[in-house]
Amino acid sequence: MVDRISRLSENSRGKWGRMNVCQMLKHCDLVLQIALKKTELPRINYAFKAIGIVTKIEMHIFNNGIPRNMPTFQKLIVNFECDFDESKNNLLKTLEEFRTACKSKTLPDHHSLFGNMTEKDWQFLEYKHLDHHLKQFNV
Repeated sequence: MVDRISRLSENSRGKWGRMNVCQMLKHCDLVLQIALKKTELPRINYAFKAIGIVTKIEMHIFNNGIPRNMPTFQKLIVNFECDFDESKNNLLKTLEEFRTACKSKTLPDHHSLFGNMTEKDWQFLEYKHLDHHLKQFNV
């Protein structure tokens, strides 16, 4: 992942979606911060939570990816201008913090959308999310 992130430049263009490369980096950083308890998601209703739990199970069973242009929490939408180098460095730093949390087994046991979470769930879903957005920008 680090190698793929390092290959991004300010001029990297996405194959789909509205975010530019800087916004994507910031978005991915915010999503990783959920696992580190630095970003808290709002409570959601039971219907959406049920969909989230089923989606998590389905992704594990079929090893499928995240669909393009999938809706996200308002708190994780980055639709403002940001600094590319700062966003890239912050994501790399947060990714290292995530690795450390994985090794020390300090990840939360719950996610607002996906329900109960194991260390393996966090690693799998965070990988799938990062992979989705890095493919979006051809790396």
